Amino acid sequence: MQVTTVGIDLAKNVFQVHGIAENGEVVFNRTIRRAQLLAFFEDLPTCLVGMEACGSSHYWARQLSALGHDVRLIPANYVKPYVKRGKSDAVDAEAICEAVTRPTMRFVAIKSEEQQGVLFLHRARDLIVRQRTQISNMLRGLLTEFGIVVAQGVGSAVKFAKGVLDGNVPNIPEVAVDVLANLSNQLVALHLRVRWYEMRMQLQAKSDPRILRLRTIPGVGPVTASAIAATVGDARQFKNGRQFAAWLGLTPLNRSSGGKEKLGRISKMGDRYVRRLLVTGMTARLRQMKTHPDRVDPWTFDLLARKPARLATVAMANKTARIVWAVLTKNEHYRPHTA
Repeated sequence: MQVTTVGIDLAKNVFQVHGIAENGEVVFNRTIRRAQLLAFFEDLPTCLVGMEACGSSHYWARQLSALGHDVRLIPANYVKPYVKRGKSDAVDAEAICEAVTRPTMRFVAIKSEEQQGVLFLHRARDLIVRQRTQISNMLRGLLTEFGIVVAQGVGSAVKFAKGVLDGNVPNIPEVAVDVLANLSNQLVALHLRVRWYEMRMQLQAKSDPRILRLRTIPGVGPVTASAIAATVGDARQFKNGRQFAAWLGLTPLNRSSGGKEKLGRISKMGDRYVRRLLVTGMTARLRQMKTHPDRVDPWTFDLLARKPARLATVAMANKTARIVWAVLTKNEHYRPHTA
């Protein structure tokens, strides 16, 4: 009996595969070790293969697609409703096999090696940024115990750390001086690493015309543009700008019932990293507007008059996401007079 649909429950070493025929009859539900997976699918006729979008899923999707199979990645939350009872690898593989055949199922676009390489850079930079923030907060908190106040912001902490390394040591106990020097050295080193990652992103951005077009949008810098280009890939997978904004989790939750429409907070269901970059960019743009009111467009000015600043930045990020979709799909630079 020929297999037409296969569901794979991915793991580190032992995978569960569930295959069904065209009439829905189960052909196999077995475990396969990692080294045997490609050989197993080489012997199968081309079929529809479903997997959860998780760690290593894009790698296996590329490998199986090269063998001629139609591979589709499903968000894990969309697979859960098809799990009948209990929790096991066999049950999960069966649920994936059933979910991938649904006509209204939404899938995740398979990322290329180039996209994952750029995201590799972003994930590493994000880790270094968080470590730098932790060290600066630790440095500021310890110095407060001695009545020494360092101004807010990472820049002030790095400036103070450089002064300590140059010999400007505060009047504190000797053991505290040793710890302060160690933390200062670590903070300056992390700051230099962040700068290296940003320079590497700018170098990579010069070879991608999509990033150059995205940077013409107000509030979208090189880091945000690079992350969007690597995460989204082909923006035409979304029907419109609102669907793209919803994919990023920037649209409000709809809890309507009985003909009564009720919208809540934003869903936060999409890519957390890109959503955070967009909101951070709009926050920086809002701060710039306070010093340069002449740069505020009428829509933003009216929004700030009615809503608090934090809610306004999220709304601006929502609008910017729709502009991003238009720029990516039309392959044109952002033009404010036509927006």
